[in-house]
Amino acid sequence: MRGLPHGVVARLRERDPGLLTVRHAVRTTTAAVGGFYACRYGLSDPVMAVYALFAAVALGALSQLGGGPARRARTLLCVLPVAYALIAAGTALAVRTWAAACGMLLVGFVVSYAGVGGPRVVGLSSGLQLFYILPCFPPYDPGSLLSRLAGVTIGVVLLAAGELLLWPDPPPPRYTDRLARAADDLADVVAAPADPGRAEGALRRTGEAMERLRFSTVPPMLRPASPGVRDRARSQAAAALRYAAARCERLPALVEGVNGPDPRVTGLQDATARALREAGRAFAGSGPAPAAGPLDEAIAAFTAERERAAARHTGLPDLTRLRINCVTLDIAVVVRFVVLTARVCRGAPTPPDDTPPAERPGPLWYADRGPVELWWHRARLHLTPRSVPFQSAVRTALALVAARVVAGTLDLSHGFWVMLATLTLMRGSASDTRTALRPALTGTLVGAAVAAALLLGFGHRPVFYVAALPVVMLVAFVLGPLLGVGWGQGLFTVVVAMAFGQLAPANWRLAETRAEDVLAGALVGAMAGLCAWPRGGSGELCRTAAGLLTATARVVEDTAALLTGRPLPRPGPDDGGRPALPGARYRMLLAEAAFAQYQSERRDPRMTRVDWQATLLAGQFLVRGTEALLRRCPPDALAASPRAADHLLRSAAATAGAYREEAARVRAARADRLPGPAAEALPVALHAAAADHADGPTMLHVGDAEVWLSAAVENLTRISPGQRAPAGS
Repeated sequence: MRGLPHGVVARLRERDPGLLTVRHAVRTTTAAVGGFYACRYGLSDPVMAVYALFAAVALGALSQLGGGPARRARTLLCVLPVAYALIAAGTALAVRTWAAACGMLLVGFVVSYAGVGGPRVVGLSSGLQLFYILPCFPPYDPGSLLSRLAGVTIGVVLLAAGELLLWPDPPPPRYTDRLARAADDLADVVAAPADPGRAEGALRRTGEAMERLRFSTVPPMLRPASPGVRDRARSQAAAALRYAAARCERLPALVEGVNGPDPRVTGLQDATARALREAGRAFAGSGPAPAAGPLDEAIAAFTAERERAAARHTGLPDLTRLRINCVTLDIAVVVRFVVLTARVCRGAPTPPDDTPPAERPGPLWYADRGPVELWWHRARLHLTPRSVPFQSAVRTALALVAARVVAGTLDLSHGFWVMLATLTLMRGSASDTRTALRPALTGTLVGAAVAAALLLGFGHRPVFYVAALPVVMLVAFVLGPLLGVGWGQGLFTVVVAMAFGQLAPANWRLAETRAEDVLAGALVGAMAGLCAWPRGGSGELCRTAAGLLTATARVVEDTAALLTGRPLPRPGPDDGGRPALPGARYRMLLAEAAFAQYQSERRDPRMTRVDWQATLLAGQFLVRGTEALLRRCPPDALAASPRAADHLLRSAAATAGAYREEAARVRAARADRLPGPAAEALPVALHAAAADHADGPTMLHVGDAEVWLSAAVENLTRISPGQRAPAGS
């Protein structure tokens, strides 16, 4: 960088903090050009040279790799067997257009659908598609298979070596560090509710830490979104920490209404704070797996003591202190789950599943499963037309098949450019595809004009192309990601002309062919985006988020019926025969996938009227809170107090109705007019249990149910900003 003017370097650093794009472009260019020149001029094998070049481009420029340098290098080497299989399949099926198209249908769907394995797999999908696309065109030459495989090996090995040796990136930030910081800040909040000054500052820091846990604030390659054991545990830990932080927001206001701290509450808070700090050290890797025993003992002692105190007490209890006890216990139970997820992250065993039998398998069901089983479980859940990964895989496969048929039927020269254009220009929605087409086609035409001028001016002088190719390729791989698709397409057109000008005599018509092929591929991609789920992730997000809220409403009703000993409501037509909690978890999975796709699309202004992250959190919070409630409240816990049971059922029905009304609002988020705001839900009243002269344990369970249902009501206030005032509690 020393040879560049200071102003250029400053602009680069402004657009590319840490010069990560420049580093990546240097490594990709070195591997691509080094492999190409070694095979073309050192080994005199043009086929091997082409595959070495495109292997480095496919995995270096068209793919995204997560992790540090060593992990990216391992990923590249692990991809080699898959690349060999795809190249062999493409080579064998190039014999006929229909055979190549059938193979493209299968490969296109499988490779794209494998993205359910998380963003790291999604980042590889475009590059892997190219390993089938390149050899599936004429000439049909099975005898060149060894040269093709050797070229790919050279390109990938050089790229892997570059990740380790050539200007390697600094280690990326870890999501577990965010978890550790959030756990430490939350520990400060839990330990300081009686001190308003400390509590206010701790709550502010905790709120900032919890915002950093949102996946929308985390680069895709750093998100723990794979089906693996550790990523599942990290994702669940983040949801549990956010839930506990939301519960902690209630404590300072409640504490102000009592005189003096309760030693029992203080003791449990101290144990909870210690457990959070141990979990934070485990997440950060600076401490061992936290032990669940101390917090379990503190929870058991607190529960036993409050039940003994409730049994001794007569008359109307201090409802404020009872709410403090219930909120504190709720936080402690959720923090216990954070401790268990930290143990899973460190590979330590977890206690036996204590989930109520009616709701098993429990949230940590995956802890002892293998990676293949977990991936298949995720893949099986997404095999539905309502899944965004499924829709994306079908759209990609159909578009690539159409591009292959068009290129084969029209006998287009360099037909793989048609499919490459389809693959790189097609977006998740029709509107985004249209938006990308204009700059892409403009850039291609300008690049074709420049390439034609170069081919006319320098003709068959490969020395010029040998000298200029590394510079142009480096500029293309830097400016394309930083300045947009138009620059990338234009500069890559020049790169292609310079590379093919070294393989065989070329004239200006090579640039014309490139422009025609890109235009054909872009039109195929546009038609595919228009015909197959044209609304993309935003349309599916409205549907799946509404389904999540509807499933959440059923969780509220079923839990209230379970606690009061009443018959469970009949499943609705959208429940799919699943129990309430598993059904909500399934809906959450679909909604999270749709939200991830939505974040990569151009935003519809109408969609901003809903806080989509808060919508997902409402489902996560209710699932997490319900799991915690059912662990400490047995079935029929409120049956001894008919008035409290009736009040809980009425309040739960009102809350479920509010969730269903909110689901209607979310489903209509893209409409010009939204339905009216959801009705306010009524919190549970402990006075109903007191009027029934309920015994102490029943009063405690009523208090737990009130805390749980009040949290469900509070979650609704965050979904549609400005639509309603916060509900009272």
